[in-house]
Parts: sequence; C-alpha cells; structure tokens
Amino acid sequence: MNWGIIATGTIADKFARTVNEMKNEGEKIVAVASRNNENARAFAQKHGIENAFSSYEELASFDGIDAVYIATPNSFHYENTKLCLSKNKNVLCEKPFTFFSSQAKELYNLAESKNLFLMEGLWIYFLPLYKNLVSKIQNGEFGKLKFARCDYAFISKGERRERKLKNELGGGTLCDIGVYTLGFLNLVMGESPISFSSCAKMNEYGTDESSAITLEYSQNRMAQCAQAIGFMMPRSASLFFENAAVQLADFQNATSYTIQKADGKIETFEFPFEINGFEYEIREFSSCAKNGKTQSGFFPHEKSVALLSLIEKIRKNWSEQNEK
Repeated sequence: MNWGIIATGTIADKFARTVNEMKNEGEKIVAVASRNNENARAFAQKHGIENAFSSYEELASFDGIDAVYIATPNSFHYENTKLCLSKNKNVLCEKPFTFFSSQAKELYNLAESKNLFLMEGLWIYFLPLYKNLVSKIQNGEFGKLKFARCDYAFISKGERRERKLKNELGGGTLCDIGVYTLGFLNLVMGESPISFSSCAKMNEYGTDESSAITLEYSQNRMAQCAQAIGFMMPRSASLFFENAAVQLADFQNATSYTIQKADGKIETFEFPFEINGFEYEIREFSSCAKNGKTQSGFFPHEKSVALLSLIEKIRKNWSEQNEK
C-alpha cells in the first residue's frame, strides 16, 4: 500500500516510523503534506519520503498514493477525510473520527458509495491481546462479565495542553482519550451502553479537563471509567466475571493480562508488539482495502458511529447540566 500522510505531528511521526518498518510487507510512504512547507520537507527528509506537499489538496490529488493517513487536529478530521474521499483515496483517519456522529455517517456513506475503504484509527481494537481476550469473553470462559473499569490520565503543559483542550481544535479529555476508555468498555462488553451518568470538571477553554462516567449495559452489567488531562492515573483496567478477574496494567498499550480464577490460580498471558502496536491497524487497513472492502469486519462503521454517538451524548449532557 502506497501511503500519503496529512499533517506532521507526533502521531504522524509514529505512524511513519511504523510503516517504514513494514516495507517487506509492501507498505510504503510516498508523500506527506503540511500547510507549512518547511515542516513537510523536514518530515519527508526524516522518513525518506519522496514527495512533500504544502497543501492537503495537492496530496489528495496525487496519483501515486492508494491511501491517506489523516493526523490533523480533531476538528479538521471531517473536512480532511471528505477531501480525500472526493479524490477517490482510501482513508485511515485518527480518532476521534469526527466531532459529531452525523458527520461520521455522512463520510461512511460517501465511502460506501465510492467503494472506498474508510476506517477510524482506534488502533487498540486491532491488538492481538484483545482478539484473544474478546474471544474468551464471547466463549464464556470466565462466566458472565459483570463489571469493568478503566482509567486513563496524563499531564500535559504549555502548547501541547492547549492543543489537547482548546474547543476550536476539537479538544477536551473525552474526545482525546475518552475514546480509548469508552472504546475499551464497548469492546469488552460487546455493545454500547443503554444508559450512563457522568460528571466533569471544565477548564478555561470550555472543554472537559477530567471526567468520571458510570455506564449500564444490558443483562444487568455495569462499567466505570475516568479520564483526565492534568494529573496522573495508570492506564489500568479490571474486568470482573462470575468465575474470574482479569487485570490489565496498561489497557491502551496492551501486551499482557493476568487472570485470577475463583480457585486462586493466577495466569499471565503475553502478547508483545512486533513493532509498536500500530502495525496491526495498518495490516487490517491494507488487507481490507486490497480486497475491495469498504469497512473492517472487526471494527465496522456502525461500531465507530456508536462510540461517537456515546461521546456526543455525554458532552450534550454536560452542556445541559451547565445550563441549569
């Protein structure tokens, strides 16, 4: 797959480094675009990319690429994805895919109509660990999953903090990392929640700095998550079943989990990354696109829309609470 990259920030750098280690699998970056020409040229030189463009339109129109990876700030995902689809390019767009679920539906429908592959880059969904763990959950190996919890927080200062939290950039903790916590819970529960309650602390930009959410799922199951930008919490997760408890020390960079069974027996299962974890998302994308698919069977459009709808409902609930 010949890739083009839109934007040259930290996540784009990680993506480029990953693709460059997958050359033997036929993956190659052939173009990069930034609205700052110097940034585009510097990124291209760093990663050995032949073509550097100073506009996204130039890259989207370039015939030498099969797919575009979009790594711009959240608020630009919709327009950037629509541009690339209009130029008949397959698209992998960073999470959160869009700011509103209606935008996501529009883009997915457009991709379907043009027979293009489009996927939100929620990379943890494709990790080998989760394919193994979800299979065991679905097979009832530990009994019914009754309760789940996960947390994710980090400290961000200065310009990076502004980029993460500014409203005009689609910022806020829920959009930036809540997509991971809520996405994880939906993954292990196998569905979206039927109801939720939440509270949030807002910041000077009018977005959420931290929040805690309790979710109710079908079959009398519950889950909780907390997320914050401004203080530290381990990215840990716990799953409590009828016959066992599962612990993940890091649910985002998930390479191992531990099971404690009712008889006291403890087992640890290891799933080390081959590169850095991005490789599994890239393989899924390339396989689906090369086989003429428009969506991933493991992370179909409806699951992406459902997650975005949940985030949208939670944000709307906070807005209504603040108006009272």
